[in-house]
Amino acid sequence: MNQSAPSEEYAYLVKRAGQAAIIAASLLIIVKLIAWIMTGSSSILAALTDSLMDVTTSIINLFAIKIALQPADKEHRFGHGKAESLAGLAQAAFISGSSVFLMINGISAVVNNHQINASSLGVSVMLFSLVVTIALVLFQRYVVIKTNSMAIKADALHYRTDIILNGAVLLAIVLAGYGWDWADGVFAIAVSLYILQGAWEIGTQSIDALMDKQLPQEDQELILKLAYKVKGVRGVHDLRTRYSSYIKFIQLHLELDDEQSLFDAHEKADELELALETAFPGADILIHLDPISVVPNNKSTHEIEI
Repeated sequence: MNQSAPSEEYAYLVKRAGQAAIIAASLLIIVKLIAWIMTGSSSILAALTDSLMDVTTSIINLFAIKIALQPADKEHRFGHGKAESLAGLAQAAFISGSSVFLMINGISAVVNNHQINASSLGVSVMLFSLVVTIALVLFQRYVVIKTNSMAIKADALHYRTDIILNGAVLLAIVLAGYGWDWADGVFAIAVSLYILQGAWEIGTQSIDALMDKQLPQEDQELILKLAYKVKGVRGVHDLRTRYSSYIKFIQLHLELDDEQSLFDAHEKADELELALETAFPGADILIHLDPISVVPNNKSTHEIEI
């Protein structure tokens, strides 16, 4: 089966999600810069730094999405889907750098007992940041549910950490109004650790895709069940799966009776291919047909119980 192109809905949604992230991050940079100048808050500076990283990674993300949506060509016969995973890995690196910067800034604020101006402007800006970020994450979540895009999934995970960050900064400013200035630095340190955890998750998911990690066990079990539902299939071996962006790759060998005609064998392969296409829309499927007598005993087994 030839690799299918992404649906119009997929391409539309992932592009719009990428563009929405850039617009939101750019808007937040402006308002947080004003708030930091007015308050001198370390946690607002941390939030501003994070937004600067956001817009950088979102631009990289959008560029990667455009590459990933390109159809397969002579030089890239399996398509360009791994561009999304590369973008996710780049995001993990940027986020890790951002978290280290925030941690250093927070430690400095605690050690030096940094005083901040707990103005109503700072509170208003962080409330606005929360609303914008929550709206963006809800849209990204919708896109991930519809497309399962690795790039948008990584971006959504990143912006979910921003919700925690903005909430922590808001609380730090409020506490500073009651004389608890230490909360500014402590919250910056806590948020940096949370962001670092998010970077680890993004990085591991991206590496899994780049290293051709197999599909989840439940997907492999479904593939085998569909194969054994085809009348006349005696066994299945060499099941290989992986994913790249919106494409799932499925390869397997069907074991059939020796007396099976080539035409009938082809019909069975077509039946299974249709069932797999229904279960995994857009999948790239390759089915090899083997007479049962030529399959070695150690081949006629599989590791997944069905």
